[in-house]
Amino acid sequence: MQTKTNFTLMTVDEFATWISTQSVARKISTLQNHHTYIPNYTHFKGNNHFPMLSGMNASHLERGFDMIGQNITTFPDGMVAICRPFERIPAGIKGANTGSLCLEHVGNFDAGGDVMAAVHRQAILQVNALLARKFSITPSKETLLYHHWWDLRTGLRTDGTGSTKSCPGTAFFGGNTVAAAQANFIPEVLGAMGGTTNVPAKPLRSAKVTADALNVRDQASIEGKVVSKLIKGTAVECYEDSGDWSRLHPTKAMWVSRRYLAS
Repeated sequence: MQTKTNFTLMTVDEFATWISTQSVARKISTLQNHHTYIPNYTHFKGNNHFPMLSGMNASHLERGFDMIGQNITTFPDGMVAICRPFERIPAGIKGANTGSLCLEHVGNFDAGGDVMAAVHRQAILQVNALLARKFSITPSKETLLYHHWWDLRTGLRTDGTGSTKSCPGTAFFGGNTVAAAQANFIPEVLGAMGGTTNVPAKPLRSAKVTADALNVRDQASIEGKVVSKLIKGTAVECYEDSGDWSRLHPTKAMWVSRRYLAS
């Protein structure tokens, strides 16, 4: 595992260990899968992971993003990079970013473009499966999302009609249509999960953060250690109330002041 600037690069096995230790207060209910298109396989030299990440970050800043848009990047050699903090809503699909994580897969997976390497294919499936299990997401067309399914102008889901990108590629796991995802990608992710998913505890209610920066603490008290921060507008699920505090995780001690939540 290596960290440079704001990026951490790791193997899939290291990612499995890393994700198991993470506590994320933001509600994660969907996973976006994208291809970079540019850069693609021809730009990858086997050892230039960090320069490529820095280049993508610079490009996204030029486009007006606050930082690199994706939370995770996968590479042709199967390596995985943590890019944008998971507590920050991604800049991935207009109209579908709230409650989502954005995964960018280096390559051009349109027909006639890059042929996905076997190790890359396996990494993509494993990362999606690990995230789905971590956040108790059942793979479906409503939870594993393609950019192609959203209209670029309106931000509305059209399932591929209107003004759309081909992302994650017309040859990505058999195609970029909803039908192709249901026939190929979604079953493969489910298979990588072992065919089952965890059943999450039922939340008491959903809410949104109203404070500019809300501290998440390890106990229901102002004396609790700050373990994370949430920005205004972040969607969360409340699993337990204790006085003026609400717990944002079904099992872990992640508490926030209720006065800064709006149902």
